[in-house]
Amino acid sequence: MKILIILLLTFSNIAFAKIKMELIKDKLDVIWGLEFLGDKLLVTEIKGKIKLVDLKTKEVTLIDGAPEVFAKGQGGLLDIKKHPDFSKNRRIYLTYSKSLKDKNTTALGFGILEGNKLKDFKEIFAAKGDADSQKHFGSRIAFDENNKIFICVGERGTRDNAQDLTNNFGKIMRLNDDGSIPKDNPFVGDKKALDSIWSYGHRNPQGLVYDLPSKTLYEMEHGPRGGDEINIIEKGQNYGWPKASYGKEYWNPFSVGDEKVKGTKQPLKYFTPSIAPSGLTYYKSDKFSELKGSLISGALALTHLNIYFPKTDKEIRLFKDKEMRIRAVSSNEAGDIYFSTDGGQIFKLIK
Repeated sequence: MKILIILLLTFSNIAFAKIKMELIKDKLDVIWGLEFLGDKLLVTEIKGKIKLVDLKTKEVTLIDGAPEVFAKGQGGLLDIKKHPDFSKNRRIYLTYSKSLKDKNTTALGFGILEGNKLKDFKEIFAAKGDADSQKHFGSRIAFDENNKIFICVGERGTRDNAQDLTNNFGKIMRLNDDGSIPKDNPFVGDKKALDSIWSYGHRNPQGLVYDLPSKTLYEMEHGPRGGDEINIIEKGQNYGWPKASYGKEYWNPFSVGDEKVKGTKQPLKYFTPSIAPSGLTYYKSDKFSELKGSLISGALALTHLNIYFPKTDKEIRLFKDKEMRIRAVSSNEAGDIYFSTDGGQIFKLIK
């Protein structure tokens, strides 16, 4: 039996070793978000620009009409997603950090893509709360089968925000595609909570993906020293931060909170030490059969492409030797997988 297991692991590692990466484009700014438009790729640069990369010719086109952003610290132009009915309505959604006089927050809006311009951009959500820090803005976007939008926002560096239901910091929100509040959100009618909240107790989520076939929302967030998490997000649930965590304080060897706290949800997977996750896609194609059923994310601190299989709890780390801060990962219906780096590069997985 031991020999069989060793052989299976060996064959598995050989299969993963065959996966290579091909440089598609470089010399861009920090690339935060990726979205496919056929054989082209919409990308967001954190300083505030939207660009369209032709994956065949490698030509890059600037898309006008991006909102003004607060591009300081961890803030800027963040995620980008097309509406599920994009072919009909041409809507492109963005998350971004914005200034509010001497404060700042995370916002969501959409515009209509016509040619090389995002027209009539409209903000439809701005996270409520009082923050002036330059960190933990989140933020990613995911759509479900009913075109409901999930948007995640970090707790802005103030831990108690994540347990305070009177603000949007450290939460995942669920909205209609026009920014209005679905009537079946868990805290609708609760005077001590915001109607937009779907789940809470999050630190700084920078990965969010909805798997349509299983109707599962996966989220990935940064812990402190250790305690990065992958979670399955459920309606109205508390994911613990800062009461529950597998991470440690930055300034001493003690844990932040307890590993398990009654009334909070345990992570599907936690990482110690931290990998610093960013971007997340659920891979369901046969193109890379060895990756089917995995959650693929970037790793900013440990600089690799992280592959995690929820059904088997198996984890693979690719390209560790490249020392790249991988920021965003996306896959399309054809099974192609692309990722971007803080060095302004876009890569495609190949065999």
